[in-house]
Amino acid sequence: MTTLSRRNLLRAGAGALPALALGARPALAAPLPPEVTVSGTAPSSLAGFDNVMKTFVKERGISSAQLAITKYGKLVLARGYTYSDGSRYVPQTTPTSLFRIASLSKHITATAIMRLVQDGRLSLSAPVTTLLGLSATADPRLAQVTVLRLLQHLGGWDRDVSGDQLWLDHTISAALDAPLPIGHDDIIRYATGRPLDFDPGSKMVYSNYGYLLLGRIVEKVSGMDYESYVRQTLFAPVGVTRMRIGRSLRSEALPGEVSYDSQYTRKTVLDDSGTVVPYQYGGFNMPNQDANGGWVASAVDLVRFARVFDAAGPVLNSTSISRMVAKPEIGVSGDGWWYGAGWYVRQVTGHLNTWHAGGMPGTYTYLARLQNGFTYAALFNRREEAGTLDFDVLSPRMNAVTVTSWPTTDLFPQYL
Repeated sequence: MTTLSRRNLLRAGAGALPALALGARPALAAPLPPEVTVSGTAPSSLAGFDNVMKTFVKERGISSAQLAITKYGKLVLARGYTYSDGSRYVPQTTPTSLFRIASLSKHITATAIMRLVQDGRLSLSAPVTTLLGLSATADPRLAQVTVLRLLQHLGGWDRDVSGDQLWLDHTISAALDAPLPIGHDDIIRYATGRPLDFDPGSKMVYSNYGYLLLGRIVEKVSGMDYESYVRQTLFAPVGVTRMRIGRSLRSEALPGEVSYDSQYTRKTVLDDSGTVVPYQYGGFNMPNQDANGGWVASAVDLVRFARVFDAAGPVLNSTSISRMVAKPEIGVSGDGWWYGAGWYVRQVTGHLNTWHAGGMPGTYTYLARLQNGFTYAALFNRREEAGTLDFDVLSPRMNAVTVTSWPTTDLFPQYL
């Protein structure tokens, strides 16, 4: 998605009723008081995490947020947070409300690729040019871009040099003389016609476009559309049923999906009218983001799916899990982390911590699998923007919480 906080990403690994439908304010509803209200379950022994979230959203004026925590695979906290300063009505956020999760979509796409490899239908060394029939005329180095290099952001695209292809709708439309909205094929045609920014495999540079290509590989190899393959092959076996690819407009919101906040506007990318719209509603094309950042989920869904990586199961075997956290050909960073397949990874004593963050206009998300069987997902309906407080404090605040006694009751049956 748009630029992720490097500070947040690199330091983090160290250490149910549906929501009200979006729309007009109910006729007799009183505005919420200027405070944080909560829903769901947070045992007293985990009050430290609950307080971190309450403080975080109130300090930043975040109207909707969620937190879900598992301990050794059991759901021990599931919470929705709603903040209103009294100036507007905000529907109650529940533990099963849906949020755009932005780049937390990447480990899902990586899992889909690894499942195809596991099933003998795909090779990690296969070139993207061969798989998708792409021409390397504009840059012969494109033939060196393999599936594994796409997974590990080693493909040769640098958004700081040539732009992020997922956010260049107007540029691509003009360059190809193609009407808006553009689609995946247009983005690929535009990018394939331009040289790479560095030699594939020489360095890691975060690339949304690389994951767009992985989504198309999933479709080509599986013979199914990307969303259907993921829901059928990855989600269904572990009981995740709510997750969908999101839509661009507020009027297209899924049942139970929160509304998104941003101070920015942009010309719509959904047609050629030039209409200025809220950035989060029509300023980017959500379906185009699918494999790199298009999923909508609850925090409960995310920690449920994260159990896939704890041990071999119906989705991945132990070999596939190991491949997803393996060190890349460029080795480990000077700070001790590396990017595996859809996860940032850090070695701590006796454990590999894995984590990722996501952000787009109206969205900030964070998911971490840490030592001692502790996994959490935190979702928010706005991200850090000009004039807001630093969002990077979330991870260190969560890591600083001390728990003397963990609950043993599993809340998953209540929220799935």
